[in-house]
Amino acid sequence: MTNTITLSESAARRISQIVGSEAGKEALRISVEGGGCSGFSYKFDLAAGADNDDVVIERDGAKVLIDSMSLVYMEGSEIDFVDNLLGQSFQIKNPNAVASCGCGTSFSI
Repeated sequence: MTNTITLSESAARRISQIVGSEAGKEALRISVEGGGCSGFSYKFDLAAGADNDDVVIERDGAKVLIDSMSLVYMEGSEIDFVDNLLGQSFQIKNPNAVASCGCGTSFSI
């Protein structure tokens, strides 16, 4: 499987800001879990380092870690950071999702 997950410039900038303010953390971990109003949900955590089965995505010094099981559901996605009138959030534009909820953190395939 080829890694086609991309990280936008705004997401990389925000990840660098967050990780830089947390001692001992070096990356944002994104995983997919069962649950949420549409079947699957994204989970965001800070991590001190990569696990053996992680794929590391880097842009402008920012790192995102995705485990091999979550990678199956996220292939082809773009990780973005949006700051607008509705608030600030990471958004994952996932071409595999056939439906998603209004909050943007839950999806189905």
